[in-house]
Amino acid sequence: MEERQNAQTPVIQWYPGHMVKAKRHIAEDLSLVDIIIEVADARAPLSSINPDLCAFIQRKSHVLLLNKEDLADPQQTKAWLNEYRSQGLIPAAFNAARKQGLRQLSTAVDEAATPMRARLKARGRLPRDVRAMVIGVPNCGKSTVINALSPTAAAKTGNKPGITKGRQWVKTAMGMELLDTPGMLWPRFASYNTAFKLAVLGCISDLVYPVYQVAAGLALWLADHASDALRERYKIEKWPSSAEEIILAVGAKRGLLGVGGLVRTEDAALLLLQEFRNGKLGRFTLDRIGENG
Repeated sequence: MEERQNAQTPVIQWYPGHMVKAKRHIAEDLSLVDIIIEVADARAPLSSINPDLCAFIQRKSHVLLLNKEDLADPQQTKAWLNEYRSQGLIPAAFNAARKQGLRQLSTAVDEAATPMRARLKARGRLPRDVRAMVIGVPNCGKSTVINALSPTAAAKTGNKPGITKGRQWVKTAMGMELLDTPGMLWPRFASYNTAFKLAVLGCISDLVYPVYQVAAGLALWLADHASDALRERYKIEKWPSSAEEIILAVGAKRGLLGVGGLVRTEDAALLLLQEFRNGKLGRFTLDRIGENG
């Protein structure tokens, strides 16, 4: 994506006031938990990790959960799991929507909770449930993860970033008590590429950036990495030479036409984003090991 950037690249920033409060609550509540479960989007295993929380995480045993693995390139997910293991982390892939990966998550939690259990044993205390704080960027599926682990649907979920409000404890059937937290980003993104990927995945509110320009960037990424998927999904016969032509082709094939038969470009752009997010174009991973941002 870097090679496609130009002077028209939009600045994407989103850090509403409630995230400042959320960061403070996370810091205050760390003493209440044994481990951290950080939920990231498997389609952006690096960009969807909040660097602003690294200092907090380092003080606690930590599971890195790559959620929505069913929407990501399986080979890339495997590579990222190996990469994070090589860094000494405890990663696991998960599909919260279908509750797939529960065994792997349970194994990862047991590994992260080993120090806590050893301390209890050394003090002659009885074993107890693991207390875990669940953190993640908005719309990474954090609440869906909690609901997948809970006997009853306990956390509010939605497809809008930041919909989960407040803090709540949830007891699971896996011998864990989970402390939910609101989705949180960081004040300033290190690069446009990071912000772009978060916007594509819906981790940033669609109301705070130019949807058409982000969709155009996605169109170029797909043209470079998944042209066959574009052709198949939208039945494009003559291959477009620009992002604008791709979006126009998408709009035309989906009947998004306005006055005079002209494509409603904003609607076509939003459709392309939504169908990518929902996995209708296929399974893709935006982050590649060794690439910048």
